[in-house]
Amino acid sequence: MGNLFKNKRNWDWVLQLLPINEAVIKPSYNTMAPSPLSLAIILLSIIWWCSFIIETSLCEQPEIITIDGSKVERVFDGIGGLSAGASSRLLYDYDEPYRSQILDYLFKPSFGASLHILKVEIGGDCQSTDGTEPSHMHTRTDMNYERGYEWWLMIEAKKRNPSILLYALAWGVPGWIGNGNFFSQDNVDYHVNWIKAARSHYNLTIDYVGIWNERSCTADYIKMLRAGLDKSSLQQTKIVACDQFGFGVVAMMEGDRQLAEAINVVGVHYPGTMSTPAAIALNHTALWASEDYSTYADSTGGGCWARILNQNYVNGYMTSTITWSLIAAYYEGLPFFGDGLMWSVCPWAGNYQLKSPLWITAHTTQFALPGWQYLAHGTGVGHFAQGGSYVTLVPGQGDDNHKGEFSLIIEMMTHDHSQCVRPALPPYNVQNQNVTFVLGALDGQKPLHFWKSCLNQDETKSTWFEEQPKIIPTKGSFTVYLETDCVYTISTISTASKGSFPSAPPPSCHAFPLPYKETFDSYAPEAPPRYLTDQTGTFTIFKPSNTSSDLVLRQSVTMPPITWCNESQTPISYIGSPSWADITISVDVLIEKTGYGVAGGRSSSGGCGNSYTTGYFLTLGVDGQWNVTVGATQILASGHVTVRPGEWHTLQLDLQKTTISGQIDHVDIFRVQDASAKE
Repeated sequence: MGNLFKNKRNWDWVLQLLPINEAVIKPSYNTMAPSPLSLAIILLSIIWWCSFIIETSLCEQPEIITIDGSKVERVFDGIGGLSAGASSRLLYDYDEPYRSQILDYLFKPSFGASLHILKVEIGGDCQSTDGTEPSHMHTRTDMNYERGYEWWLMIEAKKRNPSILLYALAWGVPGWIGNGNFFSQDNVDYHVNWIKAARSHYNLTIDYVGIWNERSCTADYIKMLRAGLDKSSLQQTKIVACDQFGFGVVAMMEGDRQLAEAINVVGVHYPGTMSTPAAIALNHTALWASEDYSTYADSTGGGCWARILNQNYVNGYMTSTITWSLIAAYYEGLPFFGDGLMWSVCPWAGNYQLKSPLWITAHTTQFALPGWQYLAHGTGVGHFAQGGSYVTLVPGQGDDNHKGEFSLIIEMMTHDHSQCVRPALPPYNVQNQNVTFVLGALDGQKPLHFWKSCLNQDETKSTWFEEQPKIIPTKGSFTVYLETDCVYTISTISTASKGSFPSAPPPSCHAFPLPYKETFDSYAPEAPPRYLTDQTGTFTIFKPSNTSSDLVLRQSVTMPPITWCNESQTPISYIGSPSWADITISVDVLIEKTGYGVAGGRSSSGGCGNSYTTGYFLTLGVDGQWNVTVGATQILASGHVTVRPGEWHTLQLDLQKTTISGQIDHVDIFRVQDASAKE
């Protein structure tokens, strides 16, 4: 490092070479003016020295940024997480205390992610990325508001933060809606019923509702939805349109005043931090990245999240950013495994993992609230000359509880350490740098709380959300040294904390426990059974009237839904591990009227279009025809048994290395060799 000293009299400079990192420039007292030759030597010495000493404030003047607290722009709407696509499925299956600990890390204010918004899927009985979520109306005459786990999740979020905002969106709907037409009055009624039930059954207010995830929307339907909400006294529920890629809805709003008045938020997915000029020019409509991130939660994923949390506003004027997924709580092998603010993929052991995006979130959420305002671009929001970005937030008008506060959030993410899964990130450069902040129209006398995270490709060397010594401004300004791949929060807010639990850390994860048996007798009707993740169709707990069993698992979808993606037409639910090889699966099935029962194993793919494409399956039809297939179509063996309506039958599939065998009702029916089987 270099230290510079200057004598008050005539002076010249002497460079003393010391061991690396100990070079010091010090003065040599001289009452005579330096000769031209000595000046030349000194200049060359300083240039040479600066080229080898990297971390120094001597060789370049700090960039000066003025933070003018009197110049505000848009209202900050908050940072959120999205539970959808069955991405939170396994969270519900955790035992205490671990389930409550996970929920605290996500929602508890001033503790962890401290989210401002929870966005959830309105279940539609269709595959929506990592599984299906059940509808509240399987048929036109069916209505049940106890299915699934999104109700439970919203309740738990509200327990921890009564001010959290709730936002709902459909990925698909049951096939009876509009006789197959999504944009129908049926669908308006379907959505209104769900929002009303949130209030009447759970005392939950749905603050925002979307249209159709990543699919087209129509102006007429949006107007119909607004009218339906207003007719049911749901004026407080605002419309987000259209939760799709790009800003196409902005063009629809131009010249259509009724549509523009119906839409409160333009919500786009994965905008790459950029908006269109027409979108930015909207006067009374907020811009949101209503789904973003979707990146593996390693240090690069944390860098992606840090960059877009700031730059979605710096570049795109977007006042909210919502991550999918809220939490990675789904089986390995399903699409986008490992995305999320944290991981909870091992409920049978109680293990969960805090990941870098959770603590990156805290740099914003623990220091600002919805209703605060961004300062203006150029006087509190912008890019640094040598890369990186900053935003400043101040309390909104009327927020007397936080009067005089402000929060400055800085990200210094490098290109290769902040690439998201989408879209592609153009090249750019960021350098370590000194920056001086001058506080204008802000209290420049208060000590400032200083928090820092630095991400390293070697995650064991990363540091997450660590409090630093307070910054004491001098005459209303302060200088900070900013390092690449770090995130900083400098704030007057004193309540932030890096939450933890005094009890022992969560246990380590271990393989799914075998042998495993489930009778379904311990559940309430319609409850999601432990560890099962539906991939097509909806399997829920059911109390039959014509069997000796108290409770059973029933597939309840009888017609194809209006889907979000190209999903399998074969109802199926997963449990266990894709790494299982030698295993025996036995299941009792009753075929009510039509259809078939299935036992399967060694399946390692799911999600859209993949639910029934790998593994071995023993299928028994209502007509007594049975087949053993590899995937959906390659038949290894087939035959016929007697099946009577209303009777239970036991299917058993035994997978041992390359030998595939099975039974129906405890009678051996086939034994084949498959040389392609994994061992």
